Amino acid sequence: MSKDKLTDYDSSASNNSDVGGVNTAEGMLPSKVNDAIRELMSHLADFSAGTTGVDVLNLQDDDNSASIKIQAPSAVTTTTTFTLPDGDGSAGQALLTDGAGALAWQSPASPNLIINGNMAVAQRGTSSTGVSGGGYETVDRFRTAYNGTPDELRVTHAQVADAPAGLTNSFKLTVTTPETTLAVDERVRFQQRIEAFNLQQLAFGTSSASAITLSFYVKSSIAGTYGVDLKNSDAGRSAAQSYTISVADTWEKKTLTFAGDTAGAFNNDNGEGLVVSWVLAAGTDYTSGTLATAFEATTNANLAPSGQENLIGTDTATWQITGVQLEAGSVANPVFQHESYAATLQKCQRYFYRVGGEIDGLGNYTGGIASGVMYGPTTATIMRPNPVTMRDGPDVTFDDAVANYTVMTSRTTNAVTAVGVNSSTVSTVRINVTCGATSNDGDGALLRSSRAQSTVSVDAEL
Repeated sequence: MSKDKLTDYDSSASNNSDVGGVNTAEGMLPSKVNDAIRELMSHLADFSAGTTGVDVLNLQDDDNSASIKIQAPSAVTTTTTFTLPDGDGSAGQALLTDGAGALAWQSPASPNLIINGNMAVAQRGTSSTGVSGGGYETVDRFRTAYNGTPDELRVTHAQVADAPAGLTNSFKLTVTTPETTLAVDERVRFQQRIEAFNLQQLAFGTSSASAITLSFYVKSSIAGTYGVDLKNSDAGRSAAQSYTISVADTWEKKTLTFAGDTAGAFNNDNGEGLVVSWVLAAGTDYTSGTLATAFEATTNANLAPSGQENLIGTDTATWQITGVQLEAGSVANPVFQHESYAATLQKCQRYFYRVGGEIDGLGNYTGGIASGVMYGPTTATIMRPNPVTMRDGPDVTFDDAVANYTVMTSRTTNAVTAVGVNSSTVSTVRINVTCGATSNDGDGALLRSSRAQSTVSVDAEL
């Protein structure tokens, strides 16, 4: 049988009597041997060029007693070329493909410093309307911020089931009444404030300060240039970059890397450490300087690009975001780091949770909030353990008129007439309640809401 490529050769020399059609059996003329050598060299050249190869690459140790084999799949659907990186990388790194066969040394993905980046948790509700001073309104841990006083602007905020593949929800802002004239001091941002305790691994303020990489999916009805700024609240330092939405109404992934800040450290506490802001509109007070692409003392004029789009100036304009990740290092994880809904909810409840207004599995309204003890016939102290350790002693807000809450004891149920909060801690909320004459001193008491909207909010947000 003719041996036309290296993989045709036999491990028994006597079986290799035909090299590419050249007879190399014992007794052949020297010219045949020369022809066979030339033919064999062409086979070697084909192997070196990758024209022909082997399905198993066998790498022997020094004494040939053992080997490592690299083997192709039994069935290959397409020809693939892997290009190795230059150098041997750093300790702990692994080879990562770019999806086109180019391999690079990459450090393992860092934990995502953003909470609820897939917009899955929305304890406050899935929609809100209007413009106030800004704050937390729909998806947990994200807020809107307004500088200046938008005198005409009205918007809706919503958690919507519209996202790129691999994600389910996004945050969507829609302009319902535009701001026809953007004043120099007006600015609109969507942001997350990150607790300083969670930023210590970045080593900001030292010579080992880590770069940080922000990645996200964005979609807007208005294409163009937008800004992102990062503010180190502890050190009063900021950095900003721009990104471009290339095609309107199309999900696009953006990745921005910021050099670590060797000059500004984060406090090691439960306060506001880093604020990540996506700029949706900015007056000239924020666009007239030179964009602060590296961390520097915060200067308003350097926080937004000069070509920043004015999203709020267009009626029905929309802007959406999801898949937000902020990671240590200069490389973004190519896929969103999903975690269980329960894990994300617990992280969010460190900053906010809401109780009351519950519906049981049978569709019946329950409304239980917390239990406690009567101190006299009209006063109760209600204690509620927090579901997780909260960031700080929380504020407690009754989300409806107090008359729509009741205190129930073994004897009677009466409407609440006044409430107060006393000594709420990171672990427990204590609510003082005054109600109509209900019971005796020492009786058990259950605080309930009398309708679904009569909830209680427990808030320790930054």
